[in-house]
Amino acid sequence: MTEQRHAGLGIHPIHAEGEHDPHEQLRRRAIARRMRTIAIVVAVVLAAGAARTLVSRGANARELQAAVAQQSAVYVKTTLPRAAGAGQAIALPGTLQGAVQAPIAARATGYVKRWTKDIGSRVEKGELLAEIEAPEIDEQVRQATATREQAASTLALAQSTVERWEGLRRKDVVTQQDLDERRAAVVQARANLAAADANLTRLRRLEAFARVTAPFAGVITKRSVDVGDLIDSGGKTLFTLAQTDPLRLYVSVPQAYAHLVKAGLPVTVTQSELRGRTFHGEVTRTSASIDTATRTMQAEVSLPNRDGALLPGAYVTVNLPLPASEGLTVPINALLFRGEGTRVAIVDAKGKVSLRPVTLGRDDGQSIEVLSGVQASDRLVLNPPDALVDGDVVSLQPPAPQGAGKE
Repeated sequence: MTEQRHAGLGIHPIHAEGEHDPHEQLRRRAIARRMRTIAIVVAVVLAAGAARTLVSRGANARELQAAVAQQSAVYVKTTLPRAAGAGQAIALPGTLQGAVQAPIAARATGYVKRWTKDIGSRVEKGELLAEIEAPEIDEQVRQATATREQAASTLALAQSTVERWEGLRRKDVVTQQDLDERRAAVVQARANLAAADANLTRLRRLEAFARVTAPFAGVITKRSVDVGDLIDSGGKTLFTLAQTDPLRLYVSVPQAYAHLVKAGLPVTVTQSELRGRTFHGEVTRTSASIDTATRTMQAEVSLPNRDGALLPGAYVTVNLPLPASEGLTVPINALLFRGEGTRVAIVDAKGKVSLRPVTLGRDDGQSIEVLSGVQASDRLVLNPPDALVDGDVVSLQPPAPQGAGKE
């Protein structure tokens, strides 16, 4: 059959072996190119994904390593020791008292007739404070006066009798024994008169105690009596009198500073309620001994109070100046208290820690004097961790300003 007939019958002709259709070859080549392109694209995508995974894993590993290193690092603040210098002082609490302070009681027994001074009154020495009505003492005074007059008349009679008997003795009318008896009667009468005088003087002085007067100049700080109160001799306190200029106060000096506090040491006193005012006094005496219970020495300070601004009983702060020290001081929070003793943590330039023993001196509450163990150039760790040991490596922050260290 011819090709036209095959075409008319819809039968494709069978090419002879070795013969090829050009259209089929072009189609196959196009398919092969597409497959290669797809394969290359897939390979590129797979390679990119693998590369991205590797890069991501590496970055994550580096981040994890950096986070672990950051979390395991110990960051510390440091400071430098500073010279103690001059002008150091310790502040101690104290309570003001009158230089002389005394409760005033009546020596006489009776009823309060009147009182003339109340709390806050300033009085002079000998000024009347109260009067006591004591009728019993008045009667005793009158009785003692009469007894004294009797003794005086008896003495006068005995003396005149002796004079007469001495004249009779010169005439040898009476015996010497009789004269001696009359002379003894004079001596006895004189002694009785002296006893009566003493008793009368005692009662008159007791009667004078019915007038209660101020024993010294000062201020009445308390009145415990009113008109009509019954007063027993030496019993109830009527008034409390205090001398307010000068004032005195007692401070307890710690043992570490006791040897530096001497009589004549000038001090300054402040009271929180009197802002902006500073009062100057001096140490008048010390106990010169350490109290075994508190390990402190008591010192007495005298404080002028001419304008009366300070009141007895007020709470004040006493600043005791101390001589300059040649040592170094470090903050309290730079110390490590271990079983083997007190240590400080010193860091070198590479961040390596060295624990060094120190000898301590004065302690002012915020910083403490170090007598040995540190130098001015040493970097000290502030608030060192309890787990810190020799050889640890820490990360440093810039040193704190001198005198810092409190957080």
